[in-house]
Amino acid sequence: MPNISVVIPVNNEEESLPSLYGELSTVLKKLKADYEIIFINDGSTDKSQEVLTNLKKQDSNIKIIKFRANFGKSAALSKGLEMTTKETIVMLDADLQDDPKEIPKLLNKLDEGYDLVSGWRANRSDTGVKKVSSILFNGGTRLISGVQLHDFNCGLKAFTKEVASELYLHGELHRYIPVLAAKKKFRVAEIAVNHRYRKFGKSKYGFGRSWRSILDLLTIIFLTDYATKPAHFFGMLGLFFLTIGVVSDGYVTFLKITTGSTQNKIPMLLAGILFILVGIQLLSTGLIAEMITHYNRKSRTEL
Repeated sequence: MPNISVVIPVNNEEESLPSLYGELSTVLKKLKADYEIIFINDGSTDKSQEVLTNLKKQDSNIKIIKFRANFGKSAALSKGLEMTTKETIVMLDADLQDDPKEIPKLLNKLDEGYDLVSGWRANRSDTGVKKVSSILFNGGTRLISGVQLHDFNCGLKAFTKEVASELYLHGELHRYIPVLAAKKKFRVAEIAVNHRYRKFGKSKYGFGRSWRSILDLLTIIFLTDYATKPAHFFGMLGLFFLTIGVVSDGYVTFLKITTGSTQNKIPMLLAGILFILVGIQLLSTGLIAEMITHYNRKSRTEL
């Protein structure tokens, strides 16, 4: 009998919640699961809290966490994961676009030895704008992170309690849960899942968050791939700028020596000097960060 914690962030989804619970409870009962459903009310201003309270009266396995304001999906998921007590965790959104009937497929894939299985909305039921933004987001994430998934931000995921204990979610990091897990050397997979059109309310996502997502992805890469070797990160950038600066100034110097004139290349000379300075600063930053990392590692060892 599977032990499952279902974590669902909620923000103004009063109309969706009864149908979601009905579908979800049917699936869980068919699985004969020992389950708990954790709803995190992320500052809803509609009647979501009232609906959740009524659902809890019907099912003692429901837990409700209520935020006093909207703190964002990452904060909601982080709190929900903290409250889980089962060995397997399933996440999905409350807007009915994630189909609870797909949960057994994720669990079966998890049983193959994977630590995290993410849904892939292969036939995404969304507006054209969201589809285009999703293509750009997923393509950029694959390129930068090196994790080869089709859909990083699908709300439907299943993973082990061990994975949950390694996730520290803030900002927009919930979009990169598969990346975080992969960088922690967990086995990550994805399977195609059914995705449905939104029946009620409106999407909480917009282009305004895109730039923050990019910064969060760069943060993940730095903290996972370069946390113990910062000189590699800053060193690569420093050498890149230093090379450009040396080549530029070397070319202008060559012109001056061979022709007696810089041939109006003074802007290139100044730009080269700037690149050299930036390169030296980045290299120095990398070396200082490396010394700090070494000192902290040595201090922990001595303790």
